[in-house]
Amino acid sequence: MSSNHPDSESGSPVFKSLRAKLTSSGAQFSVLNHVPVFTSEEAAAVRGTPLASGAKALILNLDGKCSLFVLPADRKLDSRKLRTASSTRSLRFASLDEVLALTGLKPGSIPPFGSLFGLATSCDPALGQNEFINFNAGDHSISISMPYSDYLRAESPRLIEFSTCG
Repeated sequence: MSSNHPDSESGSPVFKSLRAKLTSSGAQFSVLNHVPVFTSEEAAAVRGTPLASGAKALILNLDGKCSLFVLPADRKLDSRKLRTASSTRSLRFASLDEVLALTGLKPGSIPPFGSLFGLATSCDPALGQNEFINFNAGDHSISISMPYSDYLRAESPRLIEFSTCG
């Protein structure tokens, strides 16, 4: 399942931190090295997994504060639902500069663990319809697959509904 991608051996700082977090929490997970992917659809295809099992991580700015939001890759952000659920007035996607400053990563490579970056994490419960979730692990060519239940235990995200069928 694994090729000799240099980042899986030496590891980027984010990958190393993520692997350490998952290991210390007792999570079961597997690492897949693959060609770089830049869309959820490409990622699902190269992983051989359903699009819905992709854990898409978005960094959003709510009333001036950035947080990480995780939803199934086959769904879209529903800003109205999120504003209502979080009692937020102002909501916008973080800019590329903000994302880089907060995570050191480019969009599409951010794992669904805001805790790695000092960000609060919220997850749409729709992701739990998948026994296993899949996501890029700090690199466009490294993915992790793990049980959703282990994700909840390792990250303890706030569960709120903020997505709609895409």
